[in-house]
Amino acid sequence: MHFAVLTLFPEMFAALRVGGILGRCIERKQVSVVTIDPRAFATDRHRTVDDRPYGGGCGMVMKPEPLVAAIRHTKQRHPENRIVLLTPQGRLLNQGVVRDLVKYEGLTLVCGRYEGIDDRVRQRWVDEEVSIGDYVLTGGELPAMVVIDAVARMIPGALGNAGSAEDESFTTGLLEYPHYTRPRSFEGTEVPEVLLSGDHGRIEQWRRRASLIKTLVKRPDLLRATPLSVEDTTFLEGLYQDLEMILSKGPKSS
Repeated sequence: MHFAVLTLFPEMFAALRVGGILGRCIERKQVSVVTIDPRAFATDRHRTVDDRPYGGGCGMVMKPEPLVAAIRHTKQRHPENRIVLLTPQGRLLNQGVVRDLVKYEGLTLVCGRYEGIDDRVRQRWVDEEVSIGDYVLTGGELPAMVVIDAVARMIPGALGNAGSAEDESFTTGLLEYPHYTRPRSFEGTEVPEVLLSGDHGRIEQWRRRASLIKTLVKRPDLLRATPLSVEDTTFLEGLYQDLEMILSKGPKSS
């Protein structure tokens, strides 16, 4: 998969090539990441890429000419790429969005800076807008890295184990179950006995129920959008009944 990143700070993306899953994907040529600096397409001797906003206000706005020239340059080399603008106004990134993005042959990620980009670029040259959360960053570079990492790990073969990507939080709609490794006992806390049983059916049931409990406690909003089996529903109803019984007893008198 091809990632082309339009950024004023291409040096930031060198970190993607250093080790880890993404570094291995780049080394194996499953993923390519190239950076394009809009400054290279500025026509004045100062290589100007920003200017004051019309109508006044704080900050500067990225000019359309260098940015569009950079996009055109990228489209000539990767015409199949979907052009994605990283912006707080975009679709909130989640695993569903990641699954949508991995379907494309490549992505061109446009990193805004300052107060953002001239809106005419967004209107005419951007296919999709994506946000990584409701907070403000200094630019689109870190969000672009998040998108690259999240999408690259969904590419077949990227994780080595074909089931790994499908067995993580949000992939099934639920938070992931707890994990344990050696030692069996650590500072007085034991690994759940079921995980040592060798009974794969019981282990899968425990993991599913642990995911349901964790999601109910930490992200109950996810349960509303997650398809649940009859067994899931029965288990959650049992939890609800147990909770009602506990609450009905009320606080103990002193």
